[in-house]
Amino acid sequence: MILDHIGVVISDYERSKVFYSRCLAPLGITLVMEVEGWAGYGREGKPEFWFGPAGEANQPMHIAFAAENRAQVDRFYQAALEAGGKDNGTPGIREIYHPNYYGAFVYDPDGHNIEAVCHLPE
Repeated sequence: MILDHIGVVISDYERSKVFYSRCLAPLGITLVMEVEGWAGYGREGKPEFWFGPAGEANQPMHIAFAAENRAQVDRFYQAALEAGGKDNGTPGIREIYHPNYYGAFVYDPDGHNIEAVCHLPE
């Protein structure tokens, strides 16, 4: 891990909370706390991914969440689409990065490119 946490600005707090709660659940990432209008998601009680309304939403960012296995990537992708995300790359191998790079990409409600990735062989 090289980052302790990251925060992004979103345009609709409740919509984003529904989206991220649903799509991150398959990765074992849940809402850990809410502080002053910001939501903090993480594992084992440590919020590492934050979002909240603070003016205009950030320019679209790319955020990749670690998956423990390829099945989690698949479940993330399906949950994200069901939560209103837009497809930006179906689950699959991305050999351009390395032979075991298995990722899926969706756009969140604010256009951020959200990914789940597993680096392990099947």
